[in-house]
Amino acid sequence: MNVLIVGAGGREHALAYAFAKSASVTRVYAAPGNAGMENHAECVDIAETDEDSLVAFAKDRLVELTVIGPEATLLAGLADRFEQEGLRVFGPKKKAAMIEGSKTYAKEVMERYHIPTGTYASFSKYNEAEAYVRRQGTPIVIKADGLAAGKGVTVAMTEEEALKALEEVLKNHKFGEAGAEVVIEEFLEGEELSLMAFVHGETVVPMVAAQDHKRAYNNDEGPNTGGMGAYSPVPQFTQKDIDEAVEKVLQPAASGLRQEGSPFTGVLYAGLMMTSAGPKVIEFNARFGDPEAQVVLPRLESDLAQLLITLLEGEKPEPVWSEEAVLGVVAASKGYPGSYEKNHPIQQVPESPLLFFAGVEKKNGIYVNSGGRVLLLSEKAATLAEAQEKVYEKLNELDTGNLFYRTDIGFRALR
Repeated sequence: MNVLIVGAGGREHALAYAFAKSASVTRVYAAPGNAGMENHAECVDIAETDEDSLVAFAKDRLVELTVIGPEATLLAGLADRFEQEGLRVFGPKKKAAMIEGSKTYAKEVMERYHIPTGTYASFSKYNEAEAYVRRQGTPIVIKADGLAAGKGVTVAMTEEEALKALEEVLKNHKFGEAGAEVVIEEFLEGEELSLMAFVHGETVVPMVAAQDHKRAYNNDEGPNTGGMGAYSPVPQFTQKDIDEAVEKVLQPAASGLRQEGSPFTGVLYAGLMMTSAGPKVIEFNARFGDPEAQVVLPRLESDLAQLLITLLEGEKPEPVWSEEAVLGVVAASKGYPGSYEKNHPIQQVPESPLLFFAGVEKKNGIYVNSGGRVLLLSEKAATLAEAQEKVYEKLNELDTGNLFYRTDIGFRALR
């Protein structure tokens, strides 16, 4: 079959890699894709926002399955459009994708369906939000309500930090419309876990767990980013812990969204805090995590395309996962997640079957950076320690003149 991936980042490159090794797949297209994924997909110069051209391309090339990567594209309603055109698509419709598009809506769904999460309040006025923070005290978490590319969250350890974050969002409009409202949440203690599942209606097929590293610098210091690296499995948690999270979080979320009149089809991702009282939801995403996709999909031994079609046809697939560990490290443009310079050559790129590109272009045959997160190098090994050693050995080859990466990805599992 022919498969189309919509998107241009590292998550979409990981999808292209998984589909390219699926026996049932003849051609893999990526729209628009990026220059680094051309060894796994044929990149098509169609923007993620160009619904008419994407639909026409899928029909012209007899695409039998389309997977939508980015959250903004889902919230723009591309899955709705494909479905209206009679095209098979894996990704939630606009209404279901609001589980990620509005943190307030997600909290309301969690309340209605008794999904464990931290206490919260939402505000659109600075004075009211300020008064709430002063009453609650710190530590406390401030989030822009809408999409902010993983950068709209501040874990404030002091009142000063919290009020500065509120000012940035509500007074300085740092995140534009995404910050018209803020959600202020209870600070949860524990260790984070990323748990994704293939979902169609009330059928939930969990993937293997992963752990992301959100902060820019070693020892989880610095600003929040879209993710600086990840690994899978997460040995700190047992299968019983993961089963509990599926039972208390993912399954009720899928059932709840169906009751809301917006059944979910796609990847439902629960960002969890594993507290002493059990798993609690930090956030929901309506698509593959990035960088989680780049460490979870390399562990999938089943044919991804066939798995998704089985699910879409109403059956419950049983994916096979490798027992091996995968650890991946992001190399980002210096200055990320703030401002950074573009068009710097990326020299001495290490070779690996699990090298996933994101913010890159090719100029005169040389990769240059075009985004904040430039590439992610994963390695697979019998243990996480071996995978970590292999990754950093290869990253030593990378010319880091205009790039940086964390040197401690996986430290929680390996300390």
